Amino acid sequence: MLKPREAISPGKIAWKRFRRDKWGMGGLIFIMLCLVISLLGYSITPDPTPNADRQCLEISLAKPFTRLEFIKQEKTSKTSTGFLKKIISGAPSDFIYIPVKSIQLKGDSLIAEQYINYRKGIVDEQSYLYQQEKISTSSMSRTFILGTDRFGRDVLSRMMIGTRITMMVGFIAMGISLLLGLLLGALAGYFRGWVDTTISWLMNVIWSIPTLLLVLTITISMGKGLLPVFVAVGLTMWVDVARIVRGEIFSIREKDFVTAGKALGFRSPRIIFKHIVPNVMASVLVIASSNFAAAILIESGLSFLGLGAQPPTPTWGNMIETHRNFIITEHAHLALIPGFAIMFLVLAFTMVSNGLKNAMDKR
Repeated sequence: MLKPREAISPGKIAWKRFRRDKWGMGGLIFIMLCLVISLLGYSITPDPTPNADRQCLEISLAKPFTRLEFIKQEKTSKTSTGFLKKIISGAPSDFIYIPVKSIQLKGDSLIAEQYINYRKGIVDEQSYLYQQEKISTSSMSRTFILGTDRFGRDVLSRMMIGTRITMMVGFIAMGISLLLGLLLGALAGYFRGWVDTTISWLMNVIWSIPTLLLVLTITISMGKGLLPVFVAVGLTMWVDVARIVRGEIFSIREKDFVTAGKALGFRSPRIIFKHIVPNVMASVLVIASSNFAAAILIESGLSFLGLGAQPPTPTWGNMIETHRNFIITEHAHLALIPGFAIMFLVLAFTMVSNGLKNAMDKR
């Protein structure tokens, strides 16, 4: 006896379609990689100090894949940091790292020739004596895959921590925009009348103000830092979501299941958020993914202008701003690397948005 074929949910059908989109899947994989880097944080960065801000001016502007030798000199005072705090905010180093060109052991003494990149040739013959009986030292070598910036900080570590800031801004701004957009759009589309008129007027006012001008106004009034960026970006992106939800609910509110809910005596909030809103989430997911990309661009622009996260907090935008003068020099990679990172992440979200749109198309 043949068994009846199980019904396939619309979500599984959309996912099956999305998986066939190579560009969409490629964008999703890149986004997931950035998300993993953001979650693991300082536990996987070569420089686990807070904000990846271990400065060593002697090795400033080292080129990518430069391998250097260091003497690790143990600090007299140490700080204990919990495992969870190390992942979230990093931990101060227990060692002082001294770059050297060569190391020799003579009896109970360690003689090292110090390495100074920006004064190379002037101090080549100068040596420094470290007594092993007085201080605890050891040597190590390290390769700087993306080189160092003008302050001698590891560019790869700062790029990885900058990924966390970028993803955080995108998720929080998207969350604020979805919350406001779903709420106001659903109220306007369901109740119509003066409610729709008032909310539509508010949307038109927000829509008429240039996004960057509105973000700058909110950021300047609230002060510099990450929190104003979250609020400013989120408050300027809800209009797109609200317009989509309002238009979708205009047609859905006339469906039979809504009429049946009213006949059964269900309250309006239950009908809106339990029965109507789930039917518009497909369109909301598409606009949310594109808004995520827009939030990344806005945050990068604010950081470039000095209105976003403040140094030494690393973001891709302020890394470009810090090294914009190097774009015409042999160290142009210091500005190009974060620039390409922004471009690829925005492109990834755009490809995911297009993939979702095609996968959820019912035609």
